[in-house]
Amino acid sequence: MKVLVGTKNPGKIEGAKRAFEIYFNNIEIEGIAVNSDVGNQPINEEILKGAKNRVKNLKEYAINNNVKADYFVASESGITNLLGEWIDINCVVVESKDGLQSVGTSQGFPIPDKYIDEIKKNELGKVMDKIFDEKESGKGKGGISFLTKDEVSRIDLTRNAFVMALTKHINGDIWK
Repeated sequence: MKVLVGTKNPGKIEGAKRAFEIYFNNIEIEGIAVNSDVGNQPINEEILKGAKNRVKNLKEYAINNNVKADYFVASESGITNLLGEWIDINCVVVESKDGLQSVGTSQGFPIPDKYIDEIKKNELGKVMDKIFDEKESGKGKGGISFLTKDEVSRIDLTRNAFVMALTKHINGDIWK
């Protein structure tokens, strides 16, 4: 089974791989850089929009380059205050080659209010790198691994979001 992921970020690719391997055998995952068509720091509804845009752009890439795939998937993380507090979440979209699309999210973690303005200007990852004196932590374990003392990584958050989105695909009869 071939899965195209709309990113070159190794943490997001690994999270998708781990989720798909729970339910399917012989997974081939390929990361392809595509645009989200939202800002560098997605906020609120832009998070889902960015993931959906990545899937759309990934499908266009596949058509234009004659690449066949069973699934087109994407992940977009961002900050939201739609629940009344600022949290970071990861939103994923999984679309099968026959057009069944589903959405999943990760757990969210709180963002201190004192960093929100800086995050909006510079991106959460850059602010986390500064706080923890790291470089490109979002491409590996992520800032969440520092916040949880290595209990949860960005790969874990991405994996869990993909598992949530895959529920529609592995239980298709419920949605038909």
